[in-house]
Amino acid sequence: MGVLSVVLRALRPGTTVVVVATGALVLTGCAGSSLSQSGGEQAAGAVKIGLLVPLSGVYAPLGEDMRNGFQLYLDQHGGKLGGSTAEVVSADEGEGPQTGVPAAQKLVTQDQVTAVVGVVNSATALGLRDFFHESKKPLLIANAGANDITGARKSEYVWRTSFANGKVSAALGAAVAKEVKGDVYLIAADYAAGKEMVAGFRKTFEAAGGKVAGEKYTPFGKTQDFQPFLSAIRGSGAKAVYSFYAGAEAVSFVKQYRQFGLADGTPLYGTGFLTEGGVLDAQGEAAAGVKTSLHYSTELDTPRNKEFVAAYRKAYNEAPTVYAVQAYDSAAVLDKALPKAPGGTGDELVKALGGVGPVDSPRGQWSFGADQDAEQKYYLREVRSSGGTVVNAVVGELSAVQ
Repeated sequence: MGVLSVVLRALRPGTTVVVVATGALVLTGCAGSSLSQSGGEQAAGAVKIGLLVPLSGVYAPLGEDMRNGFQLYLDQHGGKLGGSTAEVVSADEGEGPQTGVPAAQKLVTQDQVTAVVGVVNSATALGLRDFFHESKKPLLIANAGANDITGARKSEYVWRTSFANGKVSAALGAAVAKEVKGDVYLIAADYAAGKEMVAGFRKTFEAAGGKVAGEKYTPFGKTQDFQPFLSAIRGSGAKAVYSFYAGAEAVSFVKQYRQFGLADGTPLYGTGFLTEGGVLDAQGEAAAGVKTSLHYSTELDTPRNKEFVAAYRKAYNEAPTVYAVQAYDSAAVLDKALPKAPGGTGDELVKALGGVGPVDSPRGQWSFGADQDAEQKYYLREVRSSGGTVVNAVVGELSAVQ
């Protein structure tokens, strides 16, 4: 995935993902759900959409959030997309291309879906590029953030409703250069997303006059004790830190950052996956004061977002995440594009996607850019206590970097 964000579902009670032997997703608590593991012929007057998200493995919590977001949109629109009843065929992306690529191929070749939505893992997304390009079927990426998806390996059949790693981090650079009076230390997990996140931040940070005190990449998925790295940060004399971590690593890093005594005197910044969803629940007060950039927060003070958050909480008994919003918006995009593709062909739908215009989203209005990526606002968020819990309060808007 663009950001391998493993939300700690054990710390977000009340929801589960159930997978049966056939790989079918079993939905609980969603009466009249349109999500199903259907196949074969498409019903007359219906449109068949493939939902490719992790239903098993370490990324299943993200898949659940995305599934919930997509389902909520259907529930709010009578189970229809573009005026046609939506038949959703769910497939398990698993943890990477070895499972995600054949699952997507089955959706297109056997289940005969009109389009596929989802994909958490960036390696899966890049591995599918040629297949969708040659099949002339639209793929709407609702999470994977690798820059190349809409950059060097762009295809007219691949669209993204989420983010590009370099953009979400670049949005923060100038703000940090303005706020911090002194050098900033850069630290991230040592894999492709970590390096893209740091590169995007560093580019705009240095362009705005910022100075780097040091740069370090920690072994991805293996680092539990951050003390040696935190000692290096202290020894560098940095006045602030920019970091990229997600999932369990984000929890450990933020907690140890405070325990080590850095949090009070050396502000911590990062991209929003550092404090998103179940990760923030697990960090608790240890994350207080952490500032991040992201294109969504439950705390956005708009009527559209308040309505969405209330509906999501009612349906799933928890707050939505950025992953849920990205999938929700994928449904919204299809809802707008499908009426302009009456023949249901990939070429018709691709042309229609290019003309959907602004999307009225809980994250704020956004639209597809020339690179078929989301052109959107990014927000400066700060972790604050609210009503006995911690939230990502929105403290400002950041300059978008395209």
